[in-house]
Amino acid sequence: MAGAGKQSEWAAYRDEDLLDLKFSDLNLRLDETPIQQRIHQLHDELENRDLRFRPHCWLAEEWFSPDGIPGIAIPFYLAHPRLAKLESRQMLEVEGGTERWCMKLLRHEAGHAICTAFQLHRRKRWKQVFGHHNKPYPTHYTPRPKSRNFVLHLEWWYAQSHPAEDFAETFAVWLRSRSKWRSQYQGWPALKKLEYMDELMDSIAGRKPLVRTRKQVEPISRLGKTLRDHYREKREHYGVEVPEFYDGELRRLFPQDSGNGRRRSAAAFLKRIAPELCRLCARGTGEYPYVIAQLLQDMIIRCRKLNLKLTRPEEEVKTDVAIFITVQTINYLHRVHHRVPV
Repeated sequence: MAGAGKQSEWAAYRDEDLLDLKFSDLNLRLDETPIQQRIHQLHDELENRDLRFRPHCWLAEEWFSPDGIPGIAIPFYLAHPRLAKLESRQMLEVEGGTERWCMKLLRHEAGHAICTAFQLHRRKRWKQVFGHHNKPYPTHYTPRPKSRNFVLHLEWWYAQSHPAEDFAETFAVWLRSRSKWRSQYQGWPALKKLEYMDELMDSIAGRKPLVRTRKQVEPISRLGKTLRDHYREKREHYGVEVPEFYDGELRRLFPQDSGNGRRRSAAAFLKRIAPELCRLCARGTGEYPYVIAQLLQDMIIRCRKLNLKLTRPEEEVKTDVAIFITVQTINYLHRVHHRVPV
């Protein structure tokens, strides 16, 4: 592998040293990585549907399929376990880090890519079913969890964010091997979208794409940005104004008692269980773990200032805190809308 010597060198770096490297210094390639195996699986799924389209893939900062380019950008951290570990430490999660999650994202991005390759969004019926592709992307959107007008694929009801995402999510559900979408969505208005997808894909089966460019947009091999700057920008993107946690609620979670024995600091307790709470509450709300971490950090600061102590059994408090954070997060997100990912 080209640059293997340099790559093995930075793989042993401490996080602080690794963050100072530029993307172009990493000398990463998709070849001989687990992600390449998953790209082959995606191509097999397309072939099994008689689709003569194979999206080209490259390493970039994040997941995306560019406008006008029938390809898929894959985040750099999936190309090396050391970078996946850094991503986890910086953002508390590795998007696409498991095989199942990665395939869900690949199918979604393949939906965007095939739409571009065959210019499907220009069809009158496409617009009637999904809406206008050129509708401006929102900075935030308000999901409707009970709506049955959209398929459920990626978290946070992502199909509801934009017509292009609605199409990509519907395609991903349709493409998946052994998918039982007819029975799964029986009685849902979203079933009509899946049936249209079936007809649409049948109309292009065996045909060559109209757009065949293999151009890559912002590949990391040409990026002079440091990893430190990348993560600073990413955290700013996912940041929120932390809602106020009322002191009364914190005192309810950590009530005073009349005992004179030494009690553990509530702030120290929250800090210790923060990683577990981030994972737990992120699954419960669908929100990015980094956002949950911000809310927890605000709680820790207030507990420290109020000098609150742990006066109840740990497991009991942990459950109450998880419920509290989940409810506060959901209430907050419904007020300000859900942020559309990069």
